[in-house]
Amino acid sequence: MTNDVLPRRAAVWVFAVFASAYFLSTLLRAITATLSPTLTLEFGLQARDLGLLAGGYFFGFSLTQLPMGHWLDQHGPKKVVLSFLGVAVLGCLVFAWASDFTGLLFARMLIGVGVSACLMAPLTGYRRWLRLEKQQRANSWMLMTGAFGMLASTLPVQWLLPVVGWRWLFVGLALLIVLSMALMSWQVPAWRQATPAVAQEEAPTGILASYAQVWRHPYFRALTPMGFFNYGGLIAMQTLWAGPWMIKVAGYSALDAATGLFWINVCMLITFWLWGLITPMLFARGLTANRLMTRGVPLIFCVQIYIIWAGADAGALPWALFCMTSSFVSLAQPAVGMAFPPHLAGRALSAYNLVLFLGVFVVQWGVGLMIDGFKGMGLIEPQAFQAAMAVFLVTCLASYAYFLKHKSDS
Repeated sequence: MTNDVLPRRAAVWVFAVFASAYFLSTLLRAITATLSPTLTLEFGLQARDLGLLAGGYFFGFSLTQLPMGHWLDQHGPKKVVLSFLGVAVLGCLVFAWASDFTGLLFARMLIGVGVSACLMAPLTGYRRWLRLEKQQRANSWMLMTGAFGMLASTLPVQWLLPVVGWRWLFVGLALLIVLSMALMSWQVPAWRQATPAVAQEEAPTGILASYAQVWRHPYFRALTPMGFFNYGGLIAMQTLWAGPWMIKVAGYSALDAATGLFWINVCMLITFWLWGLITPMLFARGLTANRLMTRGVPLIFCVQIYIIWAGADAGALPWALFCMTSSFVSLAQPAVGMAFPPHLAGRALSAYNLVLFLGVFVVQWGVGLMIDGFKGMGLIEPQAFQAAMAVFLVTCLASYAYFLKHKSDS
């Protein structure tokens, strides 16, 4: 234990205020799945447009990761996340008044930039502020909070749409972000600067050069393909393609699809809560992140194969199972942070987050392009969805094989 470890009461407050921001960031991340029928009708969107619109959030998110990791290590979570959230407020307001697809896409990118520190900032702080054995639990419960946000993006949003409309909904979200910023300013502690020895070791390097130790690390490289396709694909499906699949393939109504997404996110909330409870015990028994991922990830492939094979019969329950089994890959993120010394944690986490969210962008847009492409080749829409998901499955299998081959070197 170091002098940076927070007392229990202070740690609870810090977790709560960071969780409020992360709740809003995941709500904004997933809201396009619920809004997709409304936006498709109002703006005449095709599948590739919908994929690009949802992916625009993740593209903006990815743009900030490398400089943000450097800034987190230098300036600390509080200063960085408050600066970024101001951009998120602007993005919500731009989205609320967008008049065409270009405006929507630009706003989504701004929102992605603005909320891009909402998980990396607390994880960087927890690397110093919490005992080592508590960090996996904190990560799992942050993800649980994110599941609450995704939950709020489903039926609550569907119920609010006819009452306030999607534009005023985004105005309200901007106001909630401002409230979260106020709580953060009040409760998050200042960042202790690096020790003189570490500061001397770090200076003077550029932002990209300062990531050299991260890029070269064998554990980081072993997890990169799985982060891109498997973890990125989980978020891509949960925040976009599970909804259109239920409508276009399984024949759900928009309300039924929103209900399905609601229960999917309830399942994810419970899953991450359980991970937070049991990971300290599992780790104490020698079940590390590597071992858990090695044993758990094949379950994902079984569910994916069933979804592709079942087609119209694969509704909300199989997609919930896909998301729940995919939670094994979430163990990689804090494991990457813990593989590096504290003064490199921000860069390691942000670099891995860059991999992850570039993967989300590529998978979300790529699936949309493939659906339109397969339809152009003569497949009916449900078959086009199945073919696109089959290609996605192949990339996930290859990424897992790469992890198995290289994890022993980590």
